[in-house]
Amino acid sequence: MKKSFSNAILEAERCVSCGLCLPNCPTYRKTLSEADSPRGRLNLMRGAMKGEIPINKRFIEHIDLCLDCRSCEKVCPNHVQYDAVLRAMRAPIEEAKGRSLLKKASLGLVSRPGWVEKMGRLYLESGLRLPGKYSNLDAMMQRGLPAFPKKSVYEAKGEKNGEVGLFLGCIARLTDTHALNAAIHVLNSLGYTVHVPQDQTCCGALHVRYGEDAVPLMEKNRQAFSEIDTIVSTSSACTAELSREFQGRVQDISGFLENAEGWERVEISPFEGKIAVHDPCSLRNVLKKEAMPYRILEKIPGAIVEALPANGQCCGSAGSYFLTEPEMANALLDDKMEVIGKSEAKIIATSNVGCAMSLRGRGARVAHPVVIIARQMGYQCSI
Repeated sequence: MKKSFSNAILEAERCVSCGLCLPNCPTYRKTLSEADSPRGRLNLMRGAMKGEIPINKRFIEHIDLCLDCRSCEKVCPNHVQYDAVLRAMRAPIEEAKGRSLLKKASLGLVSRPGWVEKMGRLYLESGLRLPGKYSNLDAMMQRGLPAFPKKSVYEAKGEKNGEVGLFLGCIARLTDTHALNAAIHVLNSLGYTVHVPQDQTCCGALHVRYGEDAVPLMEKNRQAFSEIDTIVSTSSACTAELSREFQGRVQDISGFLENAEGWERVEISPFEGKIAVHDPCSLRNVLKKEAMPYRILEKIPGAIVEALPANGQCCGSAGSYFLTEPEMANALLDDKMEVIGKSEAKIIATSNVGCAMSLRGRGARVAHPVVIIARQMGYQCSI
């Protein structure tokens, strides 16, 4: 037994193979293969860590097909931390595959989020289009976006209720700046000064996915927000990753707004029609705070706020998964779009940038909950 794997092996061995995870696993529901189920993958990873199973192409295919949605953790009676085992397996898998120049370049890019914004906007303005399995990225990004928040401080309007820091992320700087600007609009309107440290960086989730060390990124963010007690994020996936370092200091924007002061001082225009909420896996299974966006949207007079049917199933985005596993990602997204097609909702609300990108790429009218409520408070934007 390798010492570095000892804790992960012990965690994997806590699985009693009861099978309660099977109907909750998106990939198992599609393939009906035990090797594509949580308990199957735990057995495979435990064997690989013990040196009993080779980390070959077939092994990697089964592990890489996992979305890491963590639906299995939510229903596990023994509370097995599947994600901890998977994280331990990431680096050996990447070493076996070999780290490509493209992958290294991608990780280097998101480590410098300012480059993501600049290069992404240059690409959009160039008229070029990505080929093959990457083509839907264009549809995801083709959207009129406001300017990225460049100021370090956005002062509260009227009497001050407090101060918060805003985490920007990397991809959201290009694909969902509406959510960042809307968050500032709502927070300022409620009386909160918003600090936007310009030296913050990526949350590190993509680095972890590719078996790289995310500690330097976490350290840089810790320094950037060192003088800020409360940090809010508009991406539930980033919130989940940051929670490992910042614990109680970081909150999803909906969670912060739910308990914020100052609602009595703002006017919210009515909204006629239904808003269907898509629960991101990170909000539902990791943070376990899926009720928060509903409570914020319910502040809008006249709005009918309902959960999108089959909300327990992943949309297939899962960070970079829709790029690395396009066949499975599209199959899961097909299911989600079928449900949306049957819905009478005027808007689909979701709290994660990755989910929003995938749904928008298929033509869904989707927006972050904070964008929807900000618009009813006078924030000018199209959805």
